[in-house]
Amino acid sequence: MDGMTFYFTHLKELLDDVLNTQSEAINKAADCFFATMRDGGRLFAFGCTHAGMITQEMFYRTGGMATINPIFPPGLNCEVSPITLSSHMERLPEYGKCIAQKSGIRAGDALLIHSVSGRNTVGVDMAMEAKALGCKTIALTNLNYSNAVTSRHPSGKRLFEVCDIVIDNRGCYGDASVKLDGFEEAVASTSTIIGSSIVNALAIKVLEKCIEANYPPPFFVSSNTDRGDSYNKALFERFKDQILYQP
Repeated sequence: MDGMTFYFTHLKELLDDVLNTQSEAINKAADCFFATMRDGGRLFAFGCTHAGMITQEMFYRTGGMATINPIFPPGLNCEVSPITLSSHMERLPEYGKCIAQKSGIRAGDALLIHSVSGRNTVGVDMAMEAKALGCKTIALTNLNYSNAVTSRHPSGKRLFEVCDIVIDNRGCYGDASVKLDGFEEAVASTSTIIGSSIVNALAIKVLEKCIEANYPPPFFVSSNTDRGDSYNKALFERFKDQILYQP
């Protein structure tokens, strides 16, 4: 089997594995998001650099939840120059605590943190501080990877050890998944594709709960459809107290 075929086959296998093993955790996260939203709380999402792409997937997009508030702090996105600075920033003690304190998180809210290794200081700090503020926390991580590394947080804890709900992306150690003869290292990560699939599945479960409870679903329509602008404007107005990113 050539590398490309292996990669696509492996992704399909991982998606099936996530469906078979993580459905309960995804449903728990959906229960948390729905209850938080229904009770007037706010929803947040965070990840560093490429892990932060999952946050971008979750907010202000077609078919996505209008009530997801992204957290994009300085130094932790893929636009940092030099990009290598981001690796130092995510290991800074207390930075995650500061981010949580300045993000608008308060008691009764919920926060999803995506970190593939789950070992870096900023994510653990954020989760611990968010919980101290009375916020529910959800980890989207790779348990195979995280269990094989030590924490960089002073507490010795990894992300999955400090969050209320844990969703495992079922990936491999190091995330890169394809090895070819003639090159020692693996290439082609799986976490972005699997993570995006997980958070979209989470959104679907939240929608199901909205329908069951006769609660108005806060989901965007494409702004490039004829009715998109007016539909989304009404969403912003209805959920204005739970959306922090609109002007």
